[in-house]
Amino acid sequence: MIEFILNNKNICTDANGSQTLVDFIREERNLKGTKIVCREGDCGACTVMVGELSDDNKSTVYKTITSCISPLANAKGKHIVTVEGLNIDNNLNKIQQSLKDNYASQCGFCTPGFVVAMANYCLNAAQTKQQQMLDAISGNICRCTGYVAIINAAKQLVEESQSQGNKYTLSKLIEQGFIPDYFTDITEKLIELDKIQHQTSGKEIIAGGTDLYVQKADELLKTPNLRYITLEQGQPVLIDGDMCSISGLATVTDLFEHKQLNQRIPNLQEFLRLLSSEAIRNMATVAGNFVNASPIGDMSAFFLALDSTLLIANGDNSRKVALKDFFLDYKKMDLNDDESIAKLWFKLPTNSSLFNFEKVSKRKHLDIATVNTAMHIELNDNLISNVDLSVGGVAAIPKYLTNTCEFLVGKAINKQTLFDALDIMNQEISPISDVRGTAEYKRLLANQLVKAHFIKLFPNEIKFADVA
Repeated sequence: MIEFILNNKNICTDANGSQTLVDFIREERNLKGTKIVCREGDCGACTVMVGELSDDNKSTVYKTITSCISPLANAKGKHIVTVEGLNIDNNLNKIQQSLKDNYASQCGFCTPGFVVAMANYCLNAAQTKQQQMLDAISGNICRCTGYVAIINAAKQLVEESQSQGNKYTLSKLIEQGFIPDYFTDITEKLIELDKIQHQTSGKEIIAGGTDLYVQKADELLKTPNLRYITLEQGQPVLIDGDMCSISGLATVTDLFEHKQLNQRIPNLQEFLRLLSSEAIRNMATVAGNFVNASPIGDMSAFFLALDSTLLIANGDNSRKVALKDFFLDYKKMDLNDDESIAKLWFKLPTNSSLFNFEKVSKRKHLDIATVNTAMHIELNDNLISNVDLSVGGVAAIPKYLTNTCEFLVGKAINKQTLFDALDIMNQEISPISDVRGTAEYKRLLANQLVKAHFIKLFPNEIKFADVA
């Protein structure tokens, strides 16, 4: 049985936990405000809020997800909020009224998703900036209104959700008409629910499901004894000195919001915005990106360049594998059927090292990469003392450029060093033509993006005009 709260109603169902949450909401509960368009998490029409108990069980913390690629089983023990759950006595709430006042809806198909995403911003006390509101709605696509009116409505809400510079409390949001009053009882109701999210049977694990439910939604419906894991015990990201440890169940949002990690990796949030929308970042796990084994996995390229090590577990047994040795061939990994990635760790960039991530896709945001690459480089007396460089989309696996890295060690940063390194890189990569581009195009992108690393990190030594 799967128990959770849907808007203001307790749900206890024996429905197939592998069906998508949006199908349950629409077909089983007849809540048609949550729309279906892409079934890939791209458009945000199916956006819902998910509330979970805070660490101290004193409040409920909300985040958005795209319900078209989230399994029903992952709703267990949580508060799921659809657009219907935001109505106040069958009247418009402050968020809906703002969209109406700014003429921010035409056909209205995308509007429920925007409403839910904006409501989630209002409910998160730590989010007070316009950029955070824009992040909140970044995964919602509108096909007919245009974004100016929607953004105007969003900016209006940023101002209206604050009083004297502080974000409204839950009670104030209710008083001001942002959300209905049943929200005051949710924390107490969640405490009463069974909060254990783990299923002990089954070898195949589903955590976020952001890729599995794009590729295999119908197949998963027929797969018995799947194991759903969404509950993370302890801190998903831990920093001890120069070392960082990340749980396999950590989401991209856990990285995005971690203050220390953002201090040690400047521009981390800008890098992660290239990966996906906020709703997808809230679901997608780091280990899930690895085990998908895509040659263009963004997290794979990212953590290859940080020379990460994996802890692979099977019950009480575990073993260590360098991430650069984890990928064996196309969609093949050093991972047995009864094993999973428990965590990874790596040395953080220091004052003598620099990190950069680059990605090209058909859209700048919320799209699969054509080519991606990351580089972590350390200097000593103006010479390269260590470098880790990865490129995705140019081989059957996310490629760690072993020979190129070995060549760069001990070299000075200059134009000739860069061109010599590119010559070696071109011998290491073997792109193929596919729907994302020709082999020649991918090779060109790889070269240009590696140049971009050096131009950004060493603007005094490498000039754009000299290497373009």
